[in-house]
Amino acid sequence: MSQKRQILVTSALPYANGAIHLGHMVEHIQTDVWVRFQKMRGHDCHYVCADDTHGTPIMLAAEKQGITPEALIERVKAEHLADFTGFHIGHDNYYSTNSPENRHYAESIYRTLKNNGKIVSRTIEQLFDPEKQMFLPDRFVKGECPKCSAKDQYGDNCEVCGATYSPTELKNPYSAVSGATPVLKSSEHYFFRLGDCADYLKGWTAGSSLRSDGETQPHLQAESLNKMNEWIEGGLHDWDISRDAPYFGFEIPDAPGKYFYVWLDAPIGYMASFKNLCDRTGLDFDAYFGADSKAELYHFIGKDILYFHALFWPAILHFAGLRAPTGVFAHGFLTVDGHKMSKSRGTFITAKSYLDVGLNPEWMRYYVAAKLNARIEDIDLSLDDFVARVNSDLVGKFVNIASRAAGFVTKRFGGKLADSVGDTEILARLQNEAASIAAAYEAREYAKALRDVMALADVVNAYVDANKPWELAKQEGQDARLAEVCTVLINAFRLLAIYLKPVLPKLAEGVEAFLNVSPLNWSDADSLLLGHTIMPYQHLMQRIDPVLIEKLTEANKQSMETLTAPAAAGNPSQQWEPVADTIAFDDFAKLDLRIGKVLACQFVDGSDKLLQFTVDLGFEQRNILSGIRKAYQEPEKLVGRKVVVVANLAPRKMRFGTSSGMIVCASGADDQSGLFLLDADEGAEPGMRIG
Repeated sequence: MSQKRQILVTSALPYANGAIHLGHMVEHIQTDVWVRFQKMRGHDCHYVCADDTHGTPIMLAAEKQGITPEALIERVKAEHLADFTGFHIGHDNYYSTNSPENRHYAESIYRTLKNNGKIVSRTIEQLFDPEKQMFLPDRFVKGECPKCSAKDQYGDNCEVCGATYSPTELKNPYSAVSGATPVLKSSEHYFFRLGDCADYLKGWTAGSSLRSDGETQPHLQAESLNKMNEWIEGGLHDWDISRDAPYFGFEIPDAPGKYFYVWLDAPIGYMASFKNLCDRTGLDFDAYFGADSKAELYHFIGKDILYFHALFWPAILHFAGLRAPTGVFAHGFLTVDGHKMSKSRGTFITAKSYLDVGLNPEWMRYYVAAKLNARIEDIDLSLDDFVARVNSDLVGKFVNIASRAAGFVTKRFGGKLADSVGDTEILARLQNEAASIAAAYEAREYAKALRDVMALADVVNAYVDANKPWELAKQEGQDARLAEVCTVLINAFRLLAIYLKPVLPKLAEGVEAFLNVSPLNWSDADSLLLGHTIMPYQHLMQRIDPVLIEKLTEANKQSMETLTAPAAAGNPSQQWEPVADTIAFDDFAKLDLRIGKVLACQFVDGSDKLLQFTVDLGFEQRNILSGIRKAYQEPEKLVGRKVVVVANLAPRKMRFGTSSGMIVCASGADDQSGLFLLDADEGAEPGMRIG
């Protein structure tokens, strides 16, 4: 192995007012795989993260729930950490930005920047909520787009025409907090002079660092560098780093009533989390963050926060007398079945719901890793492909190698492997791939690494089929050959397990127990197990039951997040879902909505959610399963009622039968709001089209 490296790795900090979903988990899986690989190689690699806990949304969410912000963030941190632990994310420290360490470094960095002339103050005008007596962040002001007049657009950009603007340019603005019409009010704000850092950033973004193993590491990916060049050439503006009270965060030194903007102290949270780890374990903090540090510092982030990490953050660090990152690794977004994650389709999938329905987290770890590369590309979770790939690769190709050989070793040879094997070619082939697979992991080309591993698994399975240990076991005088074949297979399985361990750490623990060996490291691929006694084989992984996928989708249709509606829009205590993405009329026209008459309705045995409807659509009768049982406990009373049916929805096979359509309901954004069938006016007849 080359020289031992000192590495610090972070993932972006999840915000502390929402659940962890699979989009978050993509990043943490990507980071965790890389960290586990580095540790298997024998490097000193530390992985820290934290909850991002400051800002107006946290303050308002806590107020809405009738608790303190501190109580809210403590609860959410426990929930986040449970989700990450459930997916075997191995943080060495998971902390909070609302910590004494973070306050210390935020104040220290601010003072240094101020002394270095990088902080300036000026008076600006902002929209102010006269009812809540607070300045409104851009995302808490809504109104009509000044370019296209689309209604209910946020204060920084229009989601219809894509225009960007300032909140003061909105037409008919209102506060998303109270519904009140905001007024302009002056306030002194503090700015980081990012424009003064352009020359440094031109060099840093295009530059690279020398790793401790002698390899060169570019600071940014090619796509990131191109984007940064566009922003730098377009002119960098001073960055507003302050917010006015009321605000949940750290007060700026010598500036009463002024608080650090969340994007100032959030990245400093990386330092705070690592400092907390250092204080507990004796690590030298300055050896990693000091200006002359030789350690490697890497940030794994989503492409949406690239500006902060590739411009703002390196500049802050450098001009505060600290070291800049060795590399910033950005990734794309997660889509589900080709679309943005959607609550209404049940594809806004939370990590907790995935675990709660009984899905193995390593199935998702493998699937995500098998799609990730070093570029900034969105990846798609196809639920059908997820089932097929995991069942084929992990169970059909990998785990079955052990199951097809271990029984013979235990029953015929007392668990002992052969002392030597003649079939060395296949094992040598697997061993010779260790370096190229390691290079793929190092470069974050996980998809390539796993393709290569599964190609090797195909080679091993071909060996199984060619040598047929089950037939050798029936033939007299073939014990030595049977022992040799099974020993080759167990060793091949061990080598594949080494290559898969960064992705499947829990499965690797089971493999290590089965093989009766200490934790597998990458260098173990250089040796073989000969004359070694293994333990009786225990089942290591099962196939995905498609029923679990149905449960996952249904579970996430119920996990609607809520937003506070403006008071002017109706009931001020009501909770509303966000309006879905704007569609064209042609998209709406694809829906065939019909009047239906309920001929029969009954409970579905074995389900606590479904009702079974027989609906007359005039031209035919349909069987429809609808998840509204909790709202209608006397289904017989629905007979004769006219309902609205989506008639051209593809039939869906479910555990309890096939549902041929969907009955339309209104619902609130929380469980207490209930579900309500839509009525048709008198005179509407079954089969009539709505539109």
